Amino acid sequence: MRKMLQVLPQIMIAALMLFLSGVAHAAAPSDWTIEYNQDNKTLHLKRVEGNIDLQLFASCRWNGRLITTKDYARHAITVKQVQDAFGKGVVLKVTYRDAQLPTLVQSFYQYPGKDYLLTDFTLQARSGTIASNYMSPVNLTDMTTVLGAGEKRALFIPFDNDKWIRFRSHPVTFDSLTSYEATAVFNGDTRQGLVVGSVEHDFWKSAVMMNKAGSDTRYTLTCYGGVADATTRDLVPHGAKEGKVIRSPKVMIGVFSDWRTGMETYGTANATIAPPRPWKKAMPVGWNSWGVLQFNLTYEKALEVSDFFHQHLQPHHFVNKDGEVVIGLDSGWDKFTEEQLKDFVKHCKANGQTAGIYWTPFTDWGKRPEATIKEAPGYTFKDVYLYANGQPQDIDGAYAIDPTHPAIAQRMKEVAALFHRCGFEYVKVDFMAHGAINADKWYNPEIRSGIAAYNYGMQLLDKYFGDMYINLSIAPIFPAQYAQSRRIACDAWNKIKDTEYTLNAVSYGWWINKIYQYNDADHVVLQQASEGENRARVTSAVVTGLFIAGDDFSQGGSEEGKARARQFLTNAEVNAVAKGRSFRPVEGTGVQSEDQFTLKDDQGNTYYAVFNYTENPRRMKLPLERLGLNPAAHYTVRDLWSHTEVAVDQYLQIPAKDVLFLKINSK
Repeated sequence: MRKMLQVLPQIMIAALMLFLSGVAHAAAPSDWTIEYNQDNKTLHLKRVEGNIDLQLFASCRWNGRLITTKDYARHAITVKQVQDAFGKGVVLKVTYRDAQLPTLVQSFYQYPGKDYLLTDFTLQARSGTIASNYMSPVNLTDMTTVLGAGEKRALFIPFDNDKWIRFRSHPVTFDSLTSYEATAVFNGDTRQGLVVGSVEHDFWKSAVMMNKAGSDTRYTLTCYGGVADATTRDLVPHGAKEGKVIRSPKVMIGVFSDWRTGMETYGTANATIAPPRPWKKAMPVGWNSWGVLQFNLTYEKALEVSDFFHQHLQPHHFVNKDGEVVIGLDSGWDKFTEEQLKDFVKHCKANGQTAGIYWTPFTDWGKRPEATIKEAPGYTFKDVYLYANGQPQDIDGAYAIDPTHPAIAQRMKEVAALFHRCGFEYVKVDFMAHGAINADKWYNPEIRSGIAAYNYGMQLLDKYFGDMYINLSIAPIFPAQYAQSRRIACDAWNKIKDTEYTLNAVSYGWWINKIYQYNDADHVVLQQASEGENRARVTSAVVTGLFIAGDDFSQGGSEEGKARARQFLTNAEVNAVAKGRSFRPVEGTGVQSEDQFTLKDDQGNTYYAVFNYTENPRRMKLPLERLGLNPAAHYTVRDLWSHTEVAVDQYLQIPAKDVLFLKINSK
């Protein structure tokens, strides 16, 4: 039979909730209770609001076998107050003991009125040390119980943004699905959803694995630390955590009336533990040379691009709130002399601009094992590779480098000194996932996992580049605290397919701007595309966050690209919306990407962007109710591209490969 964990602890929870909340609702429906099922040895996480009852147990790999909390003979319960970055709450600890097993302590952290719990567990050796490379705080016997009737969906979230990988909203009809770090399982009609994900990223690469349970409609869900596969770019298993006491990743598990709120809450929980890198200035907008110029970048062309912005774009609304733009040199800047780099920076400053530059700290593109490292001449490249089964690891055509090797610290010191001597204030760092892969070993023997090595290397980056704006390009989503922004997807250019690809990541990863200051839509290229595609691509940057142009604006560059920039990068009404906040998807059930996005600002405006990725015109009604607006209220609607008013009840017309961008106000 099912029994409460203990009568006394349950009373303590009620008393503590009454004390912490300060109001008389200790047993309020917004609070969670935890019960123990004596028959199947699972915990029941229950909440009256939403009729929630989730059955959970913990598991780990120990001494070559999988053990779970069901395997233990005895358990005991303690409850105490806790005050941490999340606020005042209680932690309920379930201590499992068995003569044949290490002691396992399962903890649940609850804060009054929250739609989620946090949970982790520790393993304690009976003697000596203990090791595990798989620790799973959350194993649910059925993830679908909270969804109700309707279209059931589950998110695939990738580990990084390399190789044009995509997010995806899957119908819950699959046999198996693995998402990385987190997922949302939700009802596409009502939007109610379950959100589960790791909120710590110092040692573990985490994943959420969902499997169909036999022939019925149940699906199990397991959130664990220790994933290592092709999607995490790993060739060798995850390293083991070792010590007298070892701890799993801390995981958030919550049920929300709107899964989108749940994912934003998940982002905020991560940011509570590891706050985003601060930025006191306005959101950067500007240009990056990799859009069109790429390796054709020259010193002269860089100066000409700076002048084009100064003459044609900055006076016409293409500036940030500080009145500046970033002019960024990407790969190929190493052809410049140091004096040219310094002159470029001075030229930018004279034009009211910030100068940006580019680096890849964890790669050897030449794949030259015997070559001496220029910035650390005491070492060759073979000394610093990350080996898997004795072989260098090749990702994207470059060998991966060990972030813990002293030669890498020396490289960072020397490169940062060059950037500072020249006066650069913005740096785009790329191919960062190379530094996060697992390896046979690391130079620093205390490092036991790829993510631990990545954190080590990113702390060095912070040490040497910490006074610069840091923009990650190809990089894992987590950890996020080392950079102000991160490109939300892989490379994107000018066509509607590039807009759709970027918005695939915004569709299911918009919440990432809770852990970074800004999401980056990559370089917006306008040449060799239709005007509708131009509008869509620019709008996709506004919808994403960071707004970086990419055409060749040098004297020899495309006249079409320059004319389109003067036309589409200078729309004051559109640019005014580009404040760095990512738009939410309206739905969540798209086949590839969502096509409707919305944002509410602090002045009572609702912005609505609807894209048409197809070759055919589209006609639809304004979905006020799905936008969270009252269909019976009066609204004024303005088309930000055409600068015209739109009747609320008229059909919206979206041409092929184009966008409609509306501002809706109740005044």
